[in-house]
Formats: sequence, C-alpha cells, structure tokens
Amino acid sequence: MDYAVIMAGGSGKRLWPLSREHRPKQMLRLLSGQTLLRRCFDRLCGLFDPRNILVVTNVGYVDMVRENLLELPAENVIAEPLVRDTAGAIGLAATVLHKHDPHSTMAVVTADQVIEPDEPLQRAMQIALDFVEEHPEALLTFGVKPTFASTQYGYIKLGQAVPCGESADAVRRLEAFREKPDAQTAKDYVDSGQYCWNSGMFVWKTRTILDKLHHFLPACIEPLQKIQLAWGRADQEDTLREWFVKLPKISIDYAVMEKTPEVYGISLDCCWRDLGSFTALADIIESDAANNIVAAEKAELLDCKHSIIVTEDTGHLIALIGVENMVIAHSPDATLICPASQSYRIKELLDQIQQHGGQRYL
Repeated sequence: MDYAVIMAGGSGKRLWPLSREHRPKQMLRLLSGQTLLRRCFDRLCGLFDPRNILVVTNVGYVDMVRENLLELPAENVIAEPLVRDTAGAIGLAATVLHKHDPHSTMAVVTADQVIEPDEPLQRAMQIALDFVEEHPEALLTFGVKPTFASTQYGYIKLGQAVPCGESADAVRRLEAFREKPDAQTAKDYVDSGQYCWNSGMFVWKTRTILDKLHHFLPACIEPLQKIQLAWGRADQEDTLREWFVKLPKISIDYAVMEKTPEVYGISLDCCWRDLGSFTALADIIESDAANNIVAAEKAELLDCKHSIIVTEDTGHLIALIGVENMVIAHSPDATLICPASQSYRIKELLDQIQQHGGQRYL
C-alpha cells in the first residue's frame, strides 16, 4: 500500500520572532490564514487516504500538529524525542510503516515548502509511486526546474530517461548531487538545462530504504531494530526515547542518496519555495506597487519601498514612514527590525539573545 510521510520537525530560526522553539515555522499562519503543514496535508489528500498519512515531528509539537490536522488519526503523529536530521526521521517512519506493512511504498515530503499549483506534484508523485512499484529497488527524488540561479538550494543533475509506462521521459537516472553553489556555478547549472533544484522529497519502498540505511549507515541498525520490536507494545515510547537518540545525526542525502547507484529523478514544473527566510516571502506573496511584501492584516505604509512586513497579530497595526529595504517582523513579545540584506544574521542574533539570558524569547 502507498503511504505519505510529512517531515515537520524543524523550528525555522530564520523566521524569528514569529517562529520559536515552541512554535515552528510550519505552524505559522502567513498564507491566507493557513499553516504550511495544513497546505501540505491537503495537497497529499488528493493522492493518499488520510489514514495513510503520517507526520514525524518534534515531541514538543505533537499537540499542535494534531490540533491543526483533526482528520489525522492521533497515532499517525510520530514524535521524535530529539532532532536527528532527515536520516533519523525517515528511518523511524520507514521502520514503523514496514512493521505495519512489509510491502509498503513511502512518499516523503516536508511541511515547510510552498508548492503551487498542486497538480504538477500530484501527477509526478503518482508517476513515482507507479515507477517504484515496477522497480522496487529504486530510490526516487524530485527536482524542481530552477527559475533563477539560486545559491540557497542544492542541485541535482538529471541524466538519461528511463521507460515508465505512458509517462515517456518523466523519470530519469540521477547523475549527481551538488551542494549549494556559488553564484557563477549556479548560473552555469541553470544555463545548462541539466540541473534542477533539490526538493528534498522522495518515493521508495520502505524495505529498500531500510536496507540502504543498514548498508551505508550501520550505526542505525540496532536502534531501528529495537524501535521496531517495541512498536505497538507497552514499552514503545520508553524504547523510542532510549534508542532514537543513538541514531547518527546526518541527512538522508549524505547518508544514502549520494552513495547509491539506483537513484532516479522527476522534474517538477511548478512554483516551489522552501520558506526558510523572510526574503523567501517575496517569491510567494504578491508585492505592492512599491515592491513591499506585506503579510499583515493591518499595515499602513507611507513612502516605503522594497520592505517586508510580517505579523500574525490581526489586532496590531504596523505603521511605517520612509522605510526602505527593511524587514519588520512583529510578534506579541518580540519585534525584529533589520536591513533585508542582513536577515541572514538572525541565527547570530539568537545566539546573542541566549547569551544575555533571553531564553524565553527563543
């Protein structure tokens, strides 16, 4: 049977002060009052029965996830006791699914991406599910056709087409993974027409990804086996807390995808953005005549240009005069004001806040 796994464990520090340790970015209501998690779930419901959708999240976010996705069975929310990067999250989800259904196929998506419209991803996802059913040893990822030479995304190089039913050349062998490049290299990638942005979404058999993790990451074997044996028993949570922390902290790309030959890719032709920073809002929210991005119910701008104004507080008015190239992000107990060109330093600022005893603001 086909299952979908939503990875929703990240906190999103670059969207502080809206995103906090106790309220991650996938729970922010910046897009027409909807959370990114809600949008992701609705997108998957076009392909998967809600009972076959799992969410892997931080133990501190479980209640928020359940409140946001009331249709999701409570047991389908899996809590990570500690963040162990994507290899750990995927290994845990695959372990749980494989115990329940040894023949299961697993699609992996992340909750913090904006994808519009839904249809291109849904079509590509169905092609991927069919392909993996025909080629159970395959690992399949999705690339996004780049619209500009971004240095903020990783890239994948698609090679020769592989026959896949009526889908013609949709599925291609993957020739290479490339990490975030410099500006000239990114331009060369885009100009070549052979590279896509690495979306971080996958489809594979649970048996296959577990075999690959065991082969390339032997340190995960015992923890995942212990968790699988205990899953569904009275000691499930105790075993998870004891053994999950022993999984190596590494991404699935580094742990498996870059090392195995049976990797394939499908290119997505849609608007795709990883909402990892305030400046990314410019790609998904229409600007005003002066190129301001406003994600606020109440805002008055006088002679302002090229700025980003963000708040979820529907009763709070943000009023600005003569502001240019700035980020203004308001929350009930903290406000960020900085040049847009320096918003990448938010993590540095959070370190300073912590050093000064401001843990309550993080």
